[in-house]
Amino acid sequence: MRAPAHIRTATAADAGTLAMMLARLGDELGEPPATTEATIRTHGFGPGARFSCLVAEAAAPMGFALYFPHFSTTRGAPGAYVQDIWTAPEARGQGLGARLLAAVAAAARRDWGAAYLALGVHGHNAEAARLYARLGFAAEEVQPMALTGAGFTALAGEAMA
Repeated sequence: MRAPAHIRTATAADAGTLAMMLARLGDELGEPPATTEATIRTHGFGPGARFSCLVAEAAAPMGFALYFPHFSTTRGAPGAYVQDIWTAPEARGQGLGARLLAAVAAAARRDWGAAYLALGVHGHNAEAARLYARLGFAAEEVQPMALTGAGFTALAGEAMA
């Protein structure tokens, strides 16, 4: 049975709700997010938006998917990277996660000609990994790495020298 949720594009008015859902996701992953309502509003909406977001709701918010344009030189095509996807515990097992991903794929194809979706899954999130595999996602040989904080600041400063 499908979750009785309507999926729509998020607006700036949803920034508080998105921050709340990100906090719930962070609690589940044991990684509290640094993202706040203000950062969501600043970076997610307006002419310089850095991401897009879909919200699933019924009587209350039930989930979201936050994504942005991605480009693969090996695929030779634009795609969408799903940074975060979350569904409320009471909505799980009803197909809402798959519906959110399908909505991201459709929006990204429409908005910038995306030909694929990419995402990462936390190693301890077996339920999500099973969903992604069921939908046809496959693990790749790429090891994600990140440069943050002082290391990022130092490297960015070298480019300015």
